[in-house]
Amino acid sequence: MRVAQPPKGHGRDLTTGPIGRTLLAFALPTLASNILQTLNGSINSIWVGRFLGESALAATSNATIVMFLSFGAVFGFGMAASILIGQSIGRRDIEGARRAFGSAVGLVVAAAVVIAVLGYVFAPDILRLMATPGEAQALALIYLRVIFLGLPLSMLSLLIQMGLRGTGDALTPMWFMVLSACIDAGLNPLLIRGIGPFPEMGIAGSATATLIASAVSAIGLLIYIYARDLPIRLRGAELKWLIPDPALVRIIVAKGVPMAAQMLVMSVSGLTMIGLVNRLGVETAAAYAVSQQLWNYIQMPAMAIGAAVSSMAAQNIGAGLWNRVGKITRSGILYNTIITLVVITAIILFDRPLMGLFIDSHSPAIPIARHIQLISSWTFLMFGATMVIFGTVRANGATLAPLLILIASLIPFRVGIAILGKPLLGADALWWAFPSSSVVSLVLASLYFRYGKWRDAVLAVPSHEEEAKEGAHATSEPAGRLHPSG
Repeated sequence: MRVAQPPKGHGRDLTTGPIGRTLLAFALPTLASNILQTLNGSINSIWVGRFLGESALAATSNATIVMFLSFGAVFGFGMAASILIGQSIGRRDIEGARRAFGSAVGLVVAAAVVIAVLGYVFAPDILRLMATPGEAQALALIYLRVIFLGLPLSMLSLLIQMGLRGTGDALTPMWFMVLSACIDAGLNPLLIRGIGPFPEMGIAGSATATLIASAVSAIGLLIYIYARDLPIRLRGAELKWLIPDPALVRIIVAKGVPMAAQMLVMSVSGLTMIGLVNRLGVETAAAYAVSQQLWNYIQMPAMAIGAAVSSMAAQNIGAGLWNRVGKITRSGILYNTIITLVVITAIILFDRPLMGLFIDSHSPAIPIARHIQLISSWTFLMFGATMVIFGTVRANGATLAPLLILIASLIPFRVGIAILGKPLLGADALWWAFPSSSVVSLVLASLYFRYGKWRDAVLAVPSHEEEAKEGAHATSEPAGRLHPSG
């Protein structure tokens, strides 16, 4: 029988204290990490574009799409493990947290090694399948193969960061993101151009900088969690938990696949909308590209607060504190609305100089982009509220319903409105499709939160006794679990 013990290390206990202040303190480092990651990608694109030209920039763009899909799977499995860790920490079950983390690391890193080998071998076929422009294929091949070599370390780093957030520690991932971004952005020009003692590697230098940054981050995180004896560290006999436990693998895969599929659905919807926009001409396509750059920053509060709500709700569900879960959700929606509204207002007020960072300020695409922003930017207020609700229900293992809601709102509604509304609204049908589909998503998510049976789900790390007794059923209910009333 597992004995409850207070968590060790420096994770934040998310089951006590004022909800609003605790949530905000946990979400802000995650938001900073997201901003750093996006800025790092933008800076690297600038180095590649300035030093190596448009073909090299197109090559990195094509390779990035492949890596986005690979990381989508890790995000799903990492979120599932993070939720298991959070619930275990809430129950003061350190062994359960370590077993969940060990299985996740063993499963994902082993899969990453297989993907890296296959990706390296079949990289030319992948690029041909993507219809990568001929002049960019050779450069894309070099870049993609180096990135594939670093995939296991990148995924390990991401998993450790998500595991730490599950324990309530959002500051450590942020500082290691700062370290990784500085190394990556700093090494890019040195390795591309061969400045100082560094070899001139061209586009391979950009990918190598990313590989080195991932390695330093992963190794640094490992050293840190062992030096500080944090809850997810494994040593001695615990190292056997790196061999994926079948019961835990079933949970992580069952809950992780729908979360990974959400990213795939968003990608398919996004690619479809780009196809529709491209038919409207180069100026509209450029305007839409600029809008997407700004939307990357507008949606960051939603992603950060949604992740924070998920971690915080998981710990409170694990502790049986259901009266705090609803308050966490309401606080998340409130904070997201305030922060996102400030960002949207600032972007609309200063849209012309901001857009001028990406294209010439006198371009005819600027007025189109400003028009798109006025119609569509408000989408992210509703998107953020939906992400907070999804974060709460996922914290108890309900991952299929959010996926189905996302499919319903993005495919038939968003794409449908964009296509069917064109005869009536013209190009504006595409821009109105964003807020319209977000309303549908928020309504469905709210109804599921209020009337769905997500509170009855059970997501827990099964104990050794439960595995022996029930044949390793992945959803065994831990003793003393408190259910919400009503």
